[in-house]
Amino acid sequence: MYFALSENLIQMKKSIAVFCMALLFGACTNQEKMAEEKKNFVPETPTLESDVMTPEVLWSFGRIGGAELSPDGKTVLYGVTYYHIEENKSYRDLYTVSVEGGEAVRITDTAVREGSAMWRPDGKKIGFLFSESGDTQLWEMNPDGTEIMQVSKVEGGISGFKYSPDQKLIFYTKAVKLDDNIQDLFPDLPKANARLENDLMYRHWDSWHDYTYTHIFVAEYGNGEITTGKDILEGEKFDSPGKPFDGLEQVNWSPDGKQIVYSCKKLSGKAYSESTNSDIYLYDIESGKTRNLTEGMMGYDKEPVFSPDGKKLAWTSMERDGYESDQTRLFVMDLATGGKTNYSENWEQNAGHLNWSKDGKSIFFISGIHATEEIYRLDLVDGKRHRLTDGVHNYQTVAEAANGKLVAQKVSMSQPAELYLVDQVTGEDVVLTSVNKGILDQLEMGKVEERWVKTTDNKDMLVWLIYPPHFDPNKKYPTVLYCQGGPQGTVSQFWSYRWNFQMMAANDYIIVAPNRRGLPGFGMEWLEQISKDYGGQNIKDYLSAIDEVSKEPFVDETRLGAVGASYGGFSVNYLAGHHDGRFKAFISHCGIFNFEQMYVTTEEMWFENWDIGGPFWDKTNKAAQRSYTFSPHHFVEKWDTPILVIHGQNDFRIPYAQGMGAFNAAVLRDIPAQFLFFPEENHWVLQAQNGILWQRVFKNWLDKWLKE
Repeated sequence: MYFALSENLIQMKKSIAVFCMALLFGACTNQEKMAEEKKNFVPETPTLESDVMTPEVLWSFGRIGGAELSPDGKTVLYGVTYYHIEENKSYRDLYTVSVEGGEAVRITDTAVREGSAMWRPDGKKIGFLFSESGDTQLWEMNPDGTEIMQVSKVEGGISGFKYSPDQKLIFYTKAVKLDDNIQDLFPDLPKANARLENDLMYRHWDSWHDYTYTHIFVAEYGNGEITTGKDILEGEKFDSPGKPFDGLEQVNWSPDGKQIVYSCKKLSGKAYSESTNSDIYLYDIESGKTRNLTEGMMGYDKEPVFSPDGKKLAWTSMERDGYESDQTRLFVMDLATGGKTNYSENWEQNAGHLNWSKDGKSIFFISGIHATEEIYRLDLVDGKRHRLTDGVHNYQTVAEAANGKLVAQKVSMSQPAELYLVDQVTGEDVVLTSVNKGILDQLEMGKVEERWVKTTDNKDMLVWLIYPPHFDPNKKYPTVLYCQGGPQGTVSQFWSYRWNFQMMAANDYIIVAPNRRGLPGFGMEWLEQISKDYGGQNIKDYLSAIDEVSKEPFVDETRLGAVGASYGGFSVNYLAGHHDGRFKAFISHCGIFNFEQMYVTTEEMWFENWDIGGPFWDKTNKAAQRSYTFSPHHFVEKWDTPILVIHGQNDFRIPYAQGMGAFNAAVLRDIPAQFLFFPEENHWVLQAQNGILWQRVFKNWLDKWLKE
């Protein structure tokens, strides 16, 4: 996966000052100092100088996440993160709101980050993680934020936890060192700084392997401090949850608290790098035995969730090993018989974010269709699926509240995430949170328009058109083609803090965002056409979109640009040699430049082998050999257009030398070029000031070549 839509912007602080620790636990009696400190953490709604988005405004939005329904289904617990631009870091606090509506209640008001918050099963406490000097432990407090106390003192800290439903046990996750580092191998060289590798997957996405594996531990709860537990993967050199993106949605308790189900890819080294075959495992607390529930199912198996009565297990499954963008199917197992039912059979959409209804008769899930993400319900009695919502939005999570309605998180291209109450019958929603209303009320957003464009092979393609605020139809605007990453990532109604369509349009540009070939939500044929055809039909789709929109009287066809990241960055690099003079400026962020170099320097080989077709040295593999002909570096002699190249040093998915290659080639050919390099960023840009810098350089480059 070259580009994830969710940019995972919420980050844990690495250390907390002693004063902040005292502030959290009430040890500081200087009320004036506490009040002064608090002003920094949840900023008051700013009075904007303009009604048009700026990078500073974009980074001022509160970021909601981690919504959890109380056990009685009446209250939602959630967190809000704010970025302090001057300090270049983030702060997070916890809130609750009734599902019946009303004012949200802020239950923490501190300088620390309360993470991974969840309700205790009896609803009387809220557990959360708190980190001091890198030591992360479990703490608890009352639902109103009072009586905070530490619960765990596990050596080395923990990374996650969940209570058993009967509250007798708790599981926590933590890193376990199982591999030897250089000092283990050569103890007489304590100051040696080196790595000695023997196999693949020594680095992944943005981190080098740290010789540890994430394991699940089971401990008794309620009998004093938790200091140790039983490692249910003891000695196994595998991760659960999987690194780097899996969370505790991959691990769950059975309703009776006697079993734990988890997802894990039990492979290592080269085999791990070439396969997506994760499985669902069932661990029995009493016997200590583990059973593979999905043996023989060869793709990703994830998100296992027990039914309320514990008799069934739902999970998501991909069929084909090595194909990370395969259809995500919804499976249910009868745990007594072991029988599996594929409820996605004869259906070509994905299913995710599974959540059982309270009566156990239905499963709610999210599925993408025509570039929106909607809420669906599967009724198990007849196996029928029902689409509950329909609109220009992306729902991101869903759960059933006590009143029978659904609590869901929703975003769009024009609004960051908020929580809503959704009616199952009508699909209508009512806002529960208004974290960013004060800012949004001051902004003029550009119109978002859905268009259908004919492709070169006479297919209908959905294209989003985003207009500038205060659009004047009598004016001619410079226009930018947005090239999506993934490559199998839908151009849906997502809200991004980097590739934000409203931010781009606010720079006084028309934005053209096509759902070209290779994207989900339009059937499997549309999705799968892109594999092994990177320079083929999807590139024609891009050009169909920009050519059609360029016919509009408000588009200045002499001032067109193309921008994109990851696969979108490759698209820009490729278009640079194949655009026939259409574009006057390019921006390529973390894009592939040289396919052969990419194959032997990236880490997830399953992706390369599936989408490219295999290694460049296999001359008998015609599909792979055709793929390598699409490598942008083969067409540098045709480059003639100014290009801005952006890359992060910690991008191991598409190593930064790819960006260097593109930039250097442009300079050597005397093409105007810039290289924006971030030594501390990865495949994304996650730090506040770097993010604002990114937006400023992005705008300046387009303005220079499309407006001056």
